[in-house]
Amino acid sequence: MRTDFDPAVMSRNEFYRLLTATVVPRPIAWVSTVSADGTHNLAPHSFFSIASVAPPVVQFTSVGRKDTLRNVEATGQFVVNFAPERLFAQINDTGTDFPHGVSEFEAAGIESEPSLRVKPLRVAASPVALECEVHTTLRVGDSTVVFGRVVHAAVSQDVLVDGHPEISELKPLSRLGKEEWGMLGPVQEIARIRHADWQGPAGVQ
Repeated sequence: MRTDFDPAVMSRNEFYRLLTATVVPRPIAWVSTVSADGTHNLAPHSFFSIASVAPPVVQFTSVGRKDTLRNVEATGQFVVNFAPERLFAQINDTGTDFPHGVSEFEAAGIESEPSLRVKPLRVAASPVALECEVHTTLRVGDSTVVFGRVVHAAVSQDVLVDGHPEISELKPLSRLGKEEWGMLGPVQEIARIRHADWQGPAGVQ
């Protein structure tokens, strides 16, 4: 038995809660931007993924028109700061609906550092920063998808093992449904099977 949900007859918020409780876990883009007048902004966005490899493009979605989107449109630049478990409280702080013109870096007491290729600041304590220039934006209903070309990546040596980011060191934070957040649990490895090695579906004897 299944329960059917029809977005055509449900309210926006009702279906939003259903989507965000089932499309889980969602990685968090902790996006830093700067306004045209120089105010630095920092906010978490949980609709986040990779859009392209060559060129390297990441994407995040702004639900509604928030300072992050306004700044991106005004300056054409942003930084995606990795969201680790240990910065859980600070990341949540930057999701507060501060008035326009307030810097979350200052309000939440978050230490920043200069970026190398773009104007928005990086979060100093974040282990990875992806500096981006806007590739394009796409308006979908009440939301805007922002595509950013990664022009520089800065990774802390503390999370690198043999030159590669190690998941056990990164310890990513993720967003779930309601007011729930997820942290790294057991990690499993399984190799992708080449067709030449295929021996039938898993679990079938």
